Amino acid sequence: MTPSPSPGSVPPAVPDGPGEATRRAEPGACVDSLDPVDTVDSLVLHATDNGVSWLTLNRPDVMNAVTWDQRERLIGRLADASADPDVRAVVLTATGKGFCAGADLRGAPPAGERVAGDVARMIRNGAQRLITAVLDCEKPVIAAVNGTAAGLGAHLALACDLVLAAESARFIEVFVRRGLVPDGGGAYLLPRLIGPQRAKELLFFGDALSAAEAERLGLVNRVVPDGELAKTAREWAERLAAGPTRALALTKQLVNASLDTDRNTAFAAEATAQEINMTTADAQEGVASFVARRRPEFRGR
Repeated sequence: MTPSPSPGSVPPAVPDGPGEATRRAEPGACVDSLDPVDTVDSLVLHATDNGVSWLTLNRPDVMNAVTWDQRERLIGRLADASADPDVRAVVLTATGKGFCAGADLRGAPPAGERVAGDVARMIRNGAQRLITAVLDCEKPVIAAVNGTAAGLGAHLALACDLVLAAESARFIEVFVRRGLVPDGGGAYLLPRLIGPQRAKELLFFGDALSAAEAERLGLVNRVVPDGELAKTAREWAERLAAGPTRALALTKQLVNASLDTDRNTAFAAEATAQEINMTTADAQEGVASFVARRRPEFRGR
């Protein structure tokens, strides 16, 4: 088990000192690169508690704009969560007033002269890999959105399986404000969540969306008072962590794939998933507990 900085109080306290970034970012803006004394371990906090992996972005002075190193660490942590049988749910959150202001491109390794194909490659290997890591994580992922989620930050939240938002949170499709096409899966995720017309409205205008409006549209599962976000995220995550982990993983795969396939393919995948799931100890426990009329005790196996 990873030592825990008391994830019950997530977001964790923000450190004071020279390791912090020195300028607050505008949502979606590139920001100054990291101070040399900053380390990726201090900028992506990690703790495992009661079967829940807590991943906390910790660059509050720049609204948690994600650097290249942070992105790679998040991808790695999500892969670790998939492979670790003791991890049965993941919570993704942040410190300060911003969930994530987007990508901090200045944190990327130095590149030479740009040629045709470089931008597409950067997006495939960068933002799209991060969103894919969330979508493909074999454990349910909860976004606990504590503040502004802009650009890639909004897509990072919306790629999660469940989204909790503090009342003060905002979601901004900031790309159009910069004359850019949405990347990081925005044009893929949004139509599947709220339909093409609503998606185009958000992507075309780039207006800030309140947490309450995001909930009304179906982008957010629940809005809670700011002071109750960590508590609610813990309750939801621990409930998932007590569930049949492999069944949840297969269910996640079925739901995600159903949006891109026909009925016959979806039904075939469903039958196959159930066939696989019935070999797990949790499925056998579920059936046995039903017959015995007792509450099941799932072990994530």
